[in-house]
Amino acid sequence: MVDKKHRRFIDTTRIRAAVESDRLATSAPIHVSIAPYFWGNVRTTAERAFRKHGFANTLERNAVLFFIVPSRREFVIIGDVAAHEALGQRVWDATAALVQESLTREDATSALLLGIATIDRALSEHFPRMPQTE
Repeated sequence: MVDKKHRRFIDTTRIRAAVESDRLATSAPIHVSIAPYFWGNVRTTAERAFRKHGFANTLERNAVLFFIVPSRREFVIIGDVAAHEALGQRVWDATAALVQESLTREDATSALLLGIATIDRALSEHFPRMPQTE
């Protein structure tokens, strides 16, 4: 959950809608963590958050975390083992480059939405969302 102090950096309503929407085409869980002010190494903290929140314990090992520090215009995208293997380093690098370019040119919300949509599309080929039964 994103708290209110992050709202001045990122439109959390739009990010939450993108992550939780039925429009997501993949069964792979996508998470976003926003740190408005941050001291220390972003990657190390992102990896710690990935483990702490149990994202590395999903059944299919396909969770993804976008960890962003908008005040520093820095972010990390972490994919669990199966997600990383399915997409390959080229997709992760290309997505990171898109997000970084958008973060430099535009606001952090737009950058995150672009990254989420890109990873969602790529993961949907390997981990499609199964129709829910009633």
